[in-house]
Amino acid sequence: MSGNVQIGKDVRLGSGTVVRSFHGLVIEDGVAIGRNCTIEVSGSIGFKTIIAAGVGIVGRADHAVDEVGVAVIDATWVGDREPRPADTVRIGRDVWIGYGATILSGVSVGDGAIVAAGAVVTRDVRDFEIVGGNPARRIGERLSQDDRPEHLRRLGLSSSSKGGD
Repeated sequence: MSGNVQIGKDVRLGSGTVVRSFHGLVIEDGVAIGRNCTIEVSGSIGFKTIIAAGVGIVGRADHAVDEVGVAVIDATWVGDREPRPADTVRIGRDVWIGYGATILSGVSVGDGAIVAAGAVVTRDVRDFEIVGGNPARRIGERLSQDDRPEHLRRLGLSSSSKGGD
């Protein structure tokens, strides 16, 4: 772990996992991150989220590509500039991110959402939405609309607030 990362209680990190943020990342209580993951963004990962092995949560604009006469490797890098909204990932509470998924910065994943194995998330994921594919698209929903408030109540959480509903 390096940079500006705040870790909550009972957070589990698998072997080979790299977590770093130059502009600030908060990992809330009870999060489990599998082995060989790479998390290099600013933002937040919510309470009781599970991230499977081999997941990448990474920036989509970490290197400037519009600097004339400058090779990408030498261009302005995310750690050398002020943060931008497109650098941030917000992952809600009670989210499951499947094996080998990739989530690009500038995205919010709502409470209770599921990201299927191998998915490439390039857009926001709504609360309790299930997404899969490349690019990730809606493939279903988790829990009925009627069951969602009770589910969150039993987890000791207030109503959904991330990713729309």
